[in-house]
Amino acid sequence: MSEIEEIRSQTMEAATELLQIAGAASGQLMIVGCSTSEVMGARIGSSGSSDVAQAILSGLMTVCAKFDVHLAVQCCEHLNRALVVQRRVAETYRLEPVMVMPVPKAGGALAAMAMSSFDCPVVVEHIQAHVGLDIGNTLIGMHLKAVAVPVRLQRKNIGKAFLTAALTRPKLIGGSRSVYK
Repeated sequence: MSEIEEIRSQTMEAATELLQIAGAASGQLMIVGCSTSEVMGARIGSSGSSDVAQAILSGLMTVCAKFDVHLAVQCCEHLNRALVVQRRVAETYRLEPVMVMPVPKAGGALAAMAMSSFDCPVVVEHIQAHVGLDIGNTLIGMHLKAVAVPVRLQRKNIGKAFLTAALTRPKLIGGSRSVYK
């Protein structure tokens, strides 16, 4: 198996495990932040790869389709970590599109690939996703629902990048007499 095929396979394995653990429901949102530089063993933002981005995006889209989960791809800090989503996702979740075109050096390779691969992509500033994968320490927490729960996946890396996963849960409210399911 080539290195690119291995990265696609690793991505699919991680995304599948996360969505299974989270019990992801149809129509929920998964955010993915990714440094393709980190995946290749370089410093974040230093040497993005469209081949790596294509492999990761392909794997993510395959898994998201299987679980009927919507994918949101986070841009890099140069675009304030905005997100690329399908227009129908923005409409369903009432997300306001913004005017910007992610490119590899301002947005990141994965966001640029999503922009060119999605059917009808738009960029939005904020989202509250149900689950998330952070490939290469890109800091996705700002786009998760309020109570994020770390998930320990069996896979710890994609390529050479550290992998962090999270699911979310509703807030627990009330006091000592409250009952939670």
